[in-house]
Amino acid sequence: MNQCEELLKLLMEAIRQDEQKREKTKMDGSIPVGVSNRHVHLSQADLDQLFGPGYNLTNIKDLSQPGQYACKEVVTVCGPRGAIEQIRILGPVRKDTQVEILAGDCFKLGVKAPVKLSGDLTDTPGITLVGPKGSVQTQRGVMIVQRHIHMLPSDAEAFGVHDGQVVDLEVEGPRGGVLKNTMIRVTDQSQLECHVDTEEANAFGLGGASRVRIHF
Repeated sequence: MNQCEELLKLLMEAIRQDEQKREKTKMDGSIPVGVSNRHVHLSQADLDQLFGPGYNLTNIKDLSQPGQYACKEVVTVCGPRGAIEQIRILGPVRKDTQVEILAGDCFKLGVKAPVKLSGDLTDTPGITLVGPKGSVQTQRGVMIVQRHIHMLPSDAEAFGVHDGQVVDLEVEGPRGGVLKNTMIRVTDQSQLECHVDTEEANAFGLGGASRVRIHF
């Protein structure tokens, strides 16, 4: 088997697995869970300041959402009270730098981060980022990201929801319960998945193999 045939085989297997996941969702109405730790999205200008002019991020792992990936590069986040090292950068670069932390990080860093939907930097505080080639003092962008569900328009139709709708999630298991205030995010470039942070996941006993349901 030549290299092209091997790549085609891997692609077909990925498509088959995706179809199986979607078929499972159609059958039981469940949604797969993705658990996010603290991380940073950088603008190109800030990336250049932290790692050197013209720097390109290094993809080490593709993430579930199309086009997004975890990078080899990490930074230190410094607040008025303390710092957290080795915070992963996620690519690709964005228009504006965004620092997504956990609620428990606020005390260590000495910042008051609001719960915001990713991309909404309104009324968010700034912070200092330190890289191998320099540092950046951001004016805004620090947040605790509101839990949300990524889905395609076809998924939204199947679930009877729409973009921007806030729903409750039902979590089964010994630490289960209902997660309120979960935002629906519908785009043509989405993979069906519910995103929670590690604190929420730990509290409800959720992991990468977990599934949740919209609670109507």
